[in-house]
Amino acid sequence: MKEEIAKIKENSTTEIANCGDIKALSDLKVKYLGKKGELTLVLRGMGKLSPEERPVIGSLVNQVRDELDIIIQKKEKELKRQELLKKLETENIDVTEPSKKITLGSLHPITQIINEVEEIFLGMGYKIADGPEVEKAIYNFDKLNTPPDHPARDIQDTFYITDDIVLRSQTSPVQARVMEEQKPPIKIICPGAVYRSDSVDATHSPVFHQIEGLVIDKNISMTDLKGTLEMFAKKCLGENTKIRFRPHHFPFTEPSAEADVSCFVCGGKGCRVCKQEGWIELLGCGMVHPNVLKNCGINPEEYSGFAFGFGVERIAMAKFGIEDMRLLFENDARFLKQF
Repeated sequence: MKEEIAKIKENSTTEIANCGDIKALSDLKVKYLGKKGELTLVLRGMGKLSPEERPVIGSLVNQVRDELDIIIQKKEKELKRQELLKKLETENIDVTEPSKKITLGSLHPITQIINEVEEIFLGMGYKIADGPEVEKAIYNFDKLNTPPDHPARDIQDTFYITDDIVLRSQTSPVQARVMEEQKPPIKIICPGAVYRSDSVDATHSPVFHQIEGLVIDKNISMTDLKGTLEMFAKKCLGENTKIRFRPHHFPFTEPSAEADVSCFVCGGKGCRVCKQEGWIELLGCGMVHPNVLKNCGINPEEYSGFAFGFGVERIAMAKFGIEDMRLLFENDARFLKQF
């Protein structure tokens, strides 16, 4: 895989150096650094590597990515300068004419967080899984060990289209579908929009975004879960971030926990962001319940696994110091341009 990365670096460097216009340069950036680019495909294939090789390859890919970013930026400046010189030589410009104001857009904070989290977990050998937002109740509830009398199935909490069709209330149905279709080992994250019958306020919305993770293999334990979440927290929120588990209950995991992270603003001393507690609630997690494994055709005597899930808006609010979730959905350019 190192040889493959070296070849990608050599080819991309040559192509960028020979690039003659901005459009071609943009296409090269997508070809090598895009979501389906050659470097990203290398990250997606890291699941086949040994645990010892993954951090080495992940670090090498990130290094090459940074180098190509710098090369592309330099080439872009060079091409723009050449274009400007050509226009100055061939065009007559009326410098007294008022110029048009050009406003550049940027990625929404939620999109930024999703992209960042995907990159972190791709670097850890995870794959990205997707599924329908209009979901069958059997996948949204039954296969996830949520019985018919569970409060989450009430019409006050879930949007029903028919008695058997709902707007998914979490991205967990994607996990159930993957477990049905794929034999272990399984290592996925499931980002996407979810829907719940909540009133709109500073911390709630009827539509929001989740990223859930699932690992199924032999001899998976709670220590694997905690190590994974610690690595994610440090990569996403800072190297000094600490994590703690508090006992909780979820129908689809046993044992279950709520995971908190040390406040990245005050370092755990207590501040306005963490409400003077030193900790910020981040996500729910636990070991996959044996009933869930059985419901999806996996033998719980042979395999075990862990799952976790968190709201993207919660990460965005914590990371960017946003106090009201509604700001993320109001599309006010004065607010969004800060990010």
